[in-house]
Amino acid sequence: MPDSQLQTTMAKELGPNWETKFGSFDFMPIAAASIGQVHRATTLDGRSVVVKVQYPGVANSIDSDLDNLRTLILFSNFLPKGLYLDNTIRVARKELAWECDYVREAASMDRFAQLVQDEKPHLNVPQVIHELSTAQVLTSEFVKGVPLGQLAHLPQDVRDSIGGRVLRLCFRELFEFRFMQTDPNWSNFLYEEETDTIHLLDFGAARDFDQSFTDDYAKVLRAAARGDRKGCAHYSTVLGFLTGVESQAMTNAHVNSILMLAEPFAQSSAAVYNFGQQDVTERVRAEIPLMLRERLTPPPDETYSLHRKLSGAFLLCSKLDARVRCRELFERYAGRD
Repeated sequence: MPDSQLQTTMAKELGPNWETKFGSFDFMPIAAASIGQVHRATTLDGRSVVVKVQYPGVANSIDSDLDNLRTLILFSNFLPKGLYLDNTIRVARKELAWECDYVREAASMDRFAQLVQDEKPHLNVPQVIHELSTAQVLTSEFVKGVPLGQLAHLPQDVRDSIGGRVLRLCFRELFEFRFMQTDPNWSNFLYEEETDTIHLLDFGAARDFDQSFTDDYAKVLRAAARGDRKGCAHYSTVLGFLTGVESQAMTNAHVNSILMLAEPFAQSSAAVYNFGQQDVTERVRAEIPLMLRERLTPPPDETYSLHRKLSGAFLLCSKLDARVRCRELFERYAGRD
């Protein structure tokens, strides 16, 4: 945003003399995204921080932007029936509203920092500077690091460790915390090689899961881990992925996909799963056209963000060519029948 707009936003959020609350403030952003931009700064006591500033009017434009998108997609007559546009937009509307609420994000960062306290120094959530944070400005400590997607040059054992930590965190988020940071963008995970630390960023889309959902979701995955096709179909119906009256082809495609995605922690798989040699993504992709044609109900709301995070973690481990003891992690956090 132009400096004049930045000045107006900062004055509105932190007061007309906002610059006096910082030791220094760099007006040149170091990063920008769809709803805001990030600046380097220092506090009055000399701490290095980053300041995320929301673009003016973003929160108020969500509804109209999504309505316009819906109209455009419907006009193009391009969308497959199985994507359930109205449900997708309804969930997106809710999640985008979360992302625009920096007070909620700051609280999520504080909460998550406590939840992963026992993982230090291997995992870290930057500290929020609450006195310099508002609904549209979020200030937190500056952390160093490289996005996890840029670590292919590191030794195999380091990449294995990073992949293992990412997957362990996913299982803990889902089955232990029932609270998850759901944006898997690799730039939201920075690796600091000097301290062997993964810094966790961007908690705008963090969300809770009800225990009833995570319990039933674990039952689906445990059924898949033991190769139980009937169990997969049954608990998928309990969760709402299926209605129970799908065609056999649709049920088979759905169950096939679950079994493929469960391969890293399946009871029949090797104790150490080599993500560098998997072809699960390609095989699941082959089932998608049929599911888009024959799906009778939209997936549960929780799974839009959950599957975004889980697929991101899976793809990250593949990019790292990581070798991870997936079955051991899964059984530790999701249980075993």
